[in-house]
Amino acid sequence: MIHRHFAGLSKNTFLLALSSLFADISTEMLYPVLPLFLTQTLRASGSVVGLVDGLAQATQNVVQGFSGALSDRLQRRKPLALFGYALAAIAKPLMGMATIWQGLFAARLLDRLGAGTRSAPRDALIASSVDAANRGRAFGLEGVGDNAGAFLGPLLALFLLYSLQIGIRSIFYLALIPGLLAFVMVLFVRERPAAVTAKSKIDISVAQFPRAYWNYLLVTALFGLGNSSNAFLILRTQEVGASLQHTILIYAAFNLMAALISYPAGSLSDQWGRRNVLLAAFIIFFVGYLGLAVTHNILLNATMFVFYGLFQGIFRAVGKAFAADFVPEHLRASAVGWYSTTVGLLQLVASLIAGMLWDRVSHVAVFYYGAACALAGALGLLLGIPARHPQKC
Repeated sequence: MIHRHFAGLSKNTFLLALSSLFADISTEMLYPVLPLFLTQTLRASGSVVGLVDGLAQATQNVVQGFSGALSDRLQRRKPLALFGYALAAIAKPLMGMATIWQGLFAARLLDRLGAGTRSAPRDALIASSVDAANRGRAFGLEGVGDNAGAFLGPLLALFLLYSLQIGIRSIFYLALIPGLLAFVMVLFVRERPAAVTAKSKIDISVAQFPRAYWNYLLVTALFGLGNSSNAFLILRTQEVGASLQHTILIYAAFNLMAALISYPAGSLSDQWGRRNVLLAAFIIFFVGYLGLAVTHNILLNATMFVFYGLFQGIFRAVGKAFAADFVPEHLRASAVGWYSTTVGLLQLVASLIAGMLWDRVSHVAVFYYGAACALAGALGLLLGIPARHPQKC
């Protein structure tokens, strides 16, 4: 039974899923406490939270575009991925040393620089580890690792903070350990020689990407205008009255939901088409954000936050797999990288807008705005992207 569910996947697929598991444990030990560390310990405002997280995520995703292009030019994935994993691991304790928000900001940028450097080459390794018919499942399995790490990381932070009474700064130092384990997992990956090796210099200009790929990026950008940092969901949860412990538990449950849906979503996208499953993710985002805007009850807020995890798991697995479908193998890291760049740049814009709405209009305006953008993105997906797109080899 288990073998049948995972048929078509390779050893590399599982190693890369484990690398994502450990990397996200390292990152998500810190993420739920970062907004609180910024606002309560370092005395930063909501706009600074949006700036720090938005620019950090944008850095990660912009770097993915260049890292993917470099990976395609070199036709080497593993060395770049290893460098990125090492850089992100080292940055974690540096964040804990910060005494002002600008210092944390610099270390957070270094962390996301490493994450951006590794992501596109890793995704290209995932795409090349299976045939096209199983690509959604491969990205789904990586999404399971990523989101399971995002579930376990906050729980580990909660255990360290409240059971072992470890100080919040020490959490940043301990996050180095799973970060290094992620690096070790990639060491065991065997990189397959690229199919395109005849040319001494491979042309990876953006002109080679088909029009359908650009349409997909346009729809992604339209939706992304409202896809702000999850830090605002954490702040909203605190605002309605949840304690720090309950906030971390709710955030962990959100990531558990994302982990549970990732592999089924990827598998379903192989069968039903990427667009249809991605459309469901946009609708879930709309409902989740609208729910967070209208409720002031802790239980209902928690329910909406956890429900929103379905979007997180589907979007991560299916969005990247869809980007890889539009191009041949030798352009795959670039295609996924520039897709991630689009996601990151628009998340920066969305987070800056959300920060201004939070400070100058109202806290719920953040979520009404995000819901409206999700609705616009869903319409763009329906009108601009065919239900079935022929998958590239």
